[in-house]
Amino acid sequence: MLHEIIIAGFGGQGVLFAGQLLAYAALAEKKHVTWIPSYGPEMRGGTAHCTVIVSDEEIGSPLVRHPSAVLALNPPSHAKYAPLMQRGGVLILDATLIEQRSDRTDLQEIALPAKAIADELGAPQIANMVMLGALLAATNVVALETLDRVLEEHVSAKHRQKLEANKMALRRGAAYVDARTLAQA
Repeated sequence: MLHEIIIAGFGGQGVLFAGQLLAYAALAEKKHVTWIPSYGPEMRGGTAHCTVIVSDEEIGSPLVRHPSAVLALNPPSHAKYAPLMQRGGVLILDATLIEQRSDRTDLQEIALPAKAIADELGAPQIANMVMLGALLAATNVVALETLDRVLEEHVSAKHRQKLEANKMALRRGAAYVDARTLAQA
C-alpha cells in the first residue's frame, strides 16, 4: 500500500494541520510516513500545500510528482494538481469554493460542499476536516478512529472547544463519500 497525497489551499484553511494529523495517524498505525509542508510568504491568504506519503514499506523519496490523491480546497490548487494526478487517483475538491470540474475520466473525482458542511457545524474553518474525512472513506489510508485519537492528542488548548466539531466534520466528510458510493452501486 502506497498513498502519495497532496493537500492544497489558501493559508488559513488548515491545509498543513490536516496533513500533519494524517501523518500522525499513519505513525500511530505503525506505517511509514513523510510529511512536507510548503507555504507562501503571506501565510494567511497565500498559497499553502503539503505532501503526505503513507506506505507499508520504507519510503524511498519524500517527493510527490504524481499524487494518488489530492485534496483541493481552492480553485488554484485544483487547477495546479488535478492534471498531475496518477491514473486511478482520487481527487477531492471543495465544491463550495470550486466550480470547475476536472475533465479527466481516469480518476475518481469527489466534489463535496466541505465549507458548507463546516458552516452547518458552526465552524467554517473546519472544512479541512470534512475533506480529510472524505479522503479516509475514499482511500482507507488510515482508520477514522485512529484520526479521532490523534486529533484529541494534537488539538491545541486554544482550539480545544472545537474538538467535537472537528470529529463531526470528519464523520460528515466520510459519510458524504459513503453515501455517494452507495448511490453509484
